Formats: sequence, structure tokens, C-alpha cells
Amino acid sequence: MDNIPSVDLADFISGDPDRKKKFVNEIGRAYEEIGFVSLKNHFLSDDLVENLYKEVKSFFALPVKTKEQYEIEGLGGQRGYVSFGKEHAKGKKEGDLKEFWHFGQEASEDANLPEAYPDNVVVSELPNFNATGMEAYRMLEKTGIYVLRALAIYIGLDEHYFDHWATNGNSILRPIHYPPITEEPKGAVRAGAHGDINLITLLMGASTGGLQVLRKDGEWIDAIPEEDELVINVGDMLERHTNNKLRSTIHRVVNPPRDQWGTARYSIPFFMHPRSDMKLDCLDECIDEQHPKAYDDITAGEFLHQRLVEIGLIKK
Repeated sequence: MDNIPSVDLADFISGDPDRKKKFVNEIGRAYEEIGFVSLKNHFLSDDLVENLYKEVKSFFALPVKTKEQYEIEGLGGQRGYVSFGKEHAKGKKEGDLKEFWHFGQEASEDANLPEAYPDNVVVSELPNFNATGMEAYRMLEKTGIYVLRALAIYIGLDEHYFDHWATNGNSILRPIHYPPITEEPKGAVRAGAHGDINLITLLMGASTGGLQVLRKDGEWIDAIPEEDELVINVGDMLERHTNNKLRSTIHRVVNPPRDQWGTARYSIPFFMHPRSDMKLDCLDECIDEQHPKAYDDITAGEFLHQRLVEIGLIKK
């Protein structure tokens, strides 16, 4: 396998049982084998994607002093701006060569959540920035819920098992700017090798290159989707919940060749988190004699806090 498999969400929502089953089997097998797919026919329109990139590039082009006004202390980077080099991969000291922004969940009034989410940070210099970001957030959330429905069927659960936990979940939309590289990086890369924390990640912008995925045999392969496809991968929460049936694969964003150091890179991942009170206990459907229970019981909120400490966004 030299590239990640491609799947078509239109198969799942077609109303044709055979096409739906085909999608379920294709994405399920891919997530057992490599943990990544590229997905076509998601719910993001071309106009929305174009507008979002326009707003994101405008924000990161603002003066550093202006951007720093939106870096909110005490939130562990969960809303607003996170400045260059502040986050690092688990187990690494070198900060990643990136700056980013976080849009978070704006829960419905009837969500009945165990905690209140922080408010989103409003960028006064860009009147369309927040509205465009949250419109993309909703379309990615909708896409992610359909992917989780397919995975629920594949595992042997009710199709709508994840709906309650993912709707009003603690998901994050993260526009990332990897600035041009101006000097030899000292051990740092644009994003160090890591697994994602959450249930699944939906990524815009991987087609610009740099994303690599670690195969089972230890070889790194480039993840190169078509221009209009999202890259979607399993996160650590889902791997844990499925007792390692679905794989959270290590991935990274490598620095470009030296002759391309002057080129900035933008990508926009949507980290799909459940509500914090979701239990990530290993599912009975994924435990047998060959696959004994691999993890202690934990909630999504507890697991998230542990990992934010490990990657440097929350200080002990």
C-alpha cells in the first residue's frame, strides 16, 4: 500500500443497501489496516472551502502583536490563538514549526452537558472569520457523524451509537499555518510524529503535501488525497474504545525540500471529540480470547486532560 485508500461517502448515503455495505466494509478494513482514508463527497462546498482559506490566511497575515491578543491564558489552548512553536509531539521537547487557531463547539440549548465549553474568541479585525469558521465546523461535524455511523455498523453496534456522544461533543476545528522556514531547523519539524487524541480527525489541506503515515511495516508513506477529498483518520480515543480493532496510526508533517522552504503551508484539521462524559471502556464487541481487554476504563474528559498535559498545552 503506497497511498491511503479512497472511499466515497455517497455510497453510504445513497439509499442502496449494497453501496452502503460496500462503504462500511471499505472504511472498516482501511481503519483496521492503516487507520487512514481519503473521503470524497463530504458536506463542504467548494465555496465554503475557498472562503475559509481566505479568512484563515488573512488572520495569520495579521501582525504578531495583534494575533497574540487572541491567545487566552488558562484555557490550555482550547480556544483562540496558539503561537508559533508552543505545541510539541508527545515525548518531544522541540516545538512544532506552526501556529494555529481553535474554533470550538457551540452547544445547543438542550445539550445537557456535564460542563460548560469555553466561548469562542471573536476576531474583531475580520468580520467574516468566525462565521465562516463555524459554518465549516458544522459541515465537518456532519460528515464525521456519518463516518462514525458506518464504523458503528462495522463494529457490530447500532448505527446511531455515536450520535449522542459526537453531537455537542468537545470537537475542535484547528486552522494551522506552517510559515516559511528561514533557517536550518534544530531537530524540529512542522508536526512531529504523533497519534491524534480524539475519535476521528477530518483534515482539509493534506493535498498540499507533507503529511506522512507510518505503515505497519515501519515505512513512512505520503498521504496524498485528491484535491476535493478529506483525509480522515482514527484517533487514540476510538482505538482505545475498540480495543485496538481500529488503528490510531502515527503520522507527521515533514519539512519540505530546501528549495521549497520559502513556501508556507496551511491545513485545517477537525478533531472530532465526544462529550467529556463518554466512557471509553473497551467495547464488548471488540474483546475475545485473541484480543483481551487492553486498557483501563476512563472517560473522554479524563483522557483528553492527560494528553493535553503530555503535549504541553496544559502545564502540570
